[in-house]
This record gives sequence, C-alpha cells and structure tokens, in this order.
Amino acid sequence: MLIEVKIGALIMDPNTNTPIVVLKGTDSETILPIWVGAFEANAIALEIEKVAPQRPMTHDLLRNLIVASDLKASRVIITDLLENTFYAVIELSRQDSEQILSLDARPSDAIALALRLDCPIYVKQNVLDASAATTTAPEVLTEKEEANQNTEEWPDFIG
Repeated sequence: MLIEVKIGALIMDPNTNTPIVVLKGTDSETILPIWVGAFEANAIALEIEKVAPQRPMTHDLLRNLIVASDLKASRVIITDLLENTFYAVIELSRQDSEQILSLDARPSDAIALALRLDCPIYVKQNVLDASAATTTAPEVLTEKEEANQNTEEWPDFIG
C-alpha cells in the first residue's frame, strides 16, 4: 500500500548536525524522518523557498531534461529501507504513452526532483513499518521554538 506524503519539515539533527527531511502523511498522522546530505538538503530548501539560482543546479538540469524530452514525472515512491538506507524510484512516462519508466534514485534526490516537477511523493507501508521499528520520530519544533534555540536556521545554512 502507498501512503501519500508531503514535506512537513526540514530540520537539523542536533546530535549529528545532519539535515533531516520529515515527510508527513497528507491524509494521516504518518511521519517519516529521512536523514540526508547537506547538498541535497540545500537543493530541497532552495525549491521550498522558491529561490532560483543564477545557473541551473543538478536537480534543475534534470528537470529541464525531463521536460525537454516530453516526459512527465507521475510520482516518486520511497520503496525500501534496508540496513538504515532508504531507496526510492522516480516514475516517468511520455505524454502519449502509458508505459512507465522507473528510475532508481536516492530519496533526497527524488524529493528534490518531485518538488521541481510538482509530482506527488509516496511511501510504501513496509518502509513506514520498518522505520517505526528502528527509529523514533524527531522532535518537530514550532517556528517560535526554533527561533528560541541557538541553532543555525536554514537560510544561514544554505547561504
């Protein structure tokens, strides 16, 4: 079963100083934290904030290639969690065909691309089950609580 999610937060893990993308269910209380690299978090943050770089970044280049090739991203799916590593696919199709091209991707790259192509993000139920068995959800702070902490905010981090 697939659960549709959206980005609920982009936070820093205070223990490891590693960015976390927190995915939240669109129709449920589902929460899935995915630890990502700094560059991938930057790519996600830039798109969330609608900041356009002067030159295309890698995810922008890939989006441009997909659009120029007359392809459409139908969805991104977080497919698996094996040995603390998440896996994802990006499903592409042609406008005039029902054939699906499924590309293996890191979840962080798939999420960054999904934001740029405005396509939905899904998580397989088995991934949520495996994640719940191995991690606890990170504390998601309100904006006011974040402002009171002495941690760097994303605009400073990505700047």
